[in-house]
Amino acid sequence: MQLVFASNNKNKIQEIQKLLPDTIQILSLEEIGCTEEIPETASTIEGNAILKANYVTQKYGYDCFADDTGLEVAILNGEPGVYSARYAGEQKNADDNMDKLLDALKDKTDRKAQFKTVIALNSNNEQLLFTGIAKGEITKEKLGNQGFGYDPIFLPEDYEETFAQLSMEIKNKISHRGKAVQQLISHFKENK
Repeated sequence: MQLVFASNNKNKIQEIQKLLPDTIQILSLEEIGCTEEIPETASTIEGNAILKANYVTQKYGYDCFADDTGLEVAILNGEPGVYSARYAGEQKNADDNMDKLLDALKDKTDRKAQFKTVIALNSNNEQLLFTGIAKGEITKEKLGNQGFGYDPIFLPEDYEETFAQLSMEIKNKISHRGKAVQQLISHFKENK
């Protein structure tokens, strides 16, 4: 079965392909000829995932899933949230984003945060949403060089290492994306 993942982020595609059964082959946007930037104009993480999945299904006719992820910091009223990728500007630079967040939290003792991933799946003429949440806190400095995005400053609950210090295997089990993808996989296994 071929399923489009509405992304050209090779890190994400590899991460998810490793988790899916061999019977499902993920196609990237590039592989279906979608070279335009899909607008992410919704005000919520769920909304952006739905926008991206619907765009591919309506314009290219493929069954598709799309995800959107945000880092939500409690004391900052859920920021950066839906704006996580461009928190420090349209250049979408991970280091700039982390620096801005660390600066915003420099005087704060409450550093609780959560990563939230929502996957919107358009398959067999229906749409389903899967949500994964990883709770933790923001560190005071960047630690580790694995992963991407905010991983070097996110310390998951019950762990002594950031997402950027953990092995991909452990991260996939406990991460927001890993949890959402597990729900997606369970759906495919139950509905073969």
